[in-house]
Amino acid sequence: MTLEQAQLTVDEWITTVGVRYFDELTNTAILMEEVGEVARIMARRYGEQSEKESDKGQDLGDEFADVLWVLICLANQTGVDLTEAFQRNLEKKNTRDSTRHRDNPKLGL
Repeated sequence: MTLEQAQLTVDEWITTVGVRYFDELTNTAILMEEVGEVARIMARRYGEQSEKESDKGQDLGDEFADVLWVLICLANQTGVDLTEAFQRNLEKKNTRDSTRHRDNPKLGL
């Protein structure tokens, strides 16, 4: 699925099954909540914090998908074409940051 297809799929679901989009501020708060759920799993599964029994069954991929879903909702609501935005961002990284990481002594290359 392309980013364009994902945006269309989310929009179709929202306007048929979901009735309507939540407003942009509500979706921003939901996005932060979803990112927090990813952070919780990462801190407990891959970080130094111990993982509770109740956290062990959490599906990290599903949590990433929740973040992506709400991000796509916000892009749709604000008129952002994610394919175009991602391509522009990649071009920026390939020009501005083309040697930035390679030249970073902290990375020890």
